[in-house]
Amino acid sequence: MSEASSALLSWIEHQGIWAPLLFILIHLLRPFFFLPVMVICIIGGVLFGPVAGTAYSVIGTLLSSFLFYRMIRFVPSGFKKLQQMYSRWSRRRVKLTVKQVAVLRLIPFIHFHLLSYCLIEISADFKEYAKSSLVANFPLAFVYTSMGQWITLFSFPVIIGLVSLLLGICYLLRRKYEVFVWHEFFHMNEGRT
Repeated sequence: MSEASSALLSWIEHQGIWAPLLFILIHLLRPFFFLPVMVICIIGGVLFGPVAGTAYSVIGTLLSSFLFYRMIRFVPSGFKKLQQMYSRWSRRRVKLTVKQVAVLRLIPFIHFHLLSYCLIEISADFKEYAKSSLVANFPLAFVYTSMGQWITLFSFPVIIGLVSLLLGICYLLRRKYEVFVWHEFFHMNEGRT
């Protein structure tokens, strides 16, 4: 672990009964300190053990997702950037499912809030987004809290293999059908005739 995460670990450790609340608060403040979600989840596993650490990480990532849902429209530049990134995927007719987002969250270098934005796009309302976020955040919290320190010991080729495996699983979980809007279907065929 890095020096910053070691300092964070020792500080939370000495907070006694307030440690779980401070840990959840750190999940909420994580984007401002540019800390990866996996590092916070690993720290939760070290501090609280796999069961309590997973529960606190699920609560923290869920609250972070809710905060993102409520606050993203107040940051127009960030909202526009996420829309542009999402529209690049949408042009290729790639619509992620909740299961795919859950798998993609396990890959450390994929932006947490970009995947949250994908959940916003596929959800009809806040209630559906909340359910989707819970489903998508649980595997992340469980894997990195219970097996996080063990995963950090992997060599680079093993990590590349695991990421490839996760991307393969994500591909298998894709939607196997495509929906065309009537005018889009005929508009696309007009160019071919």
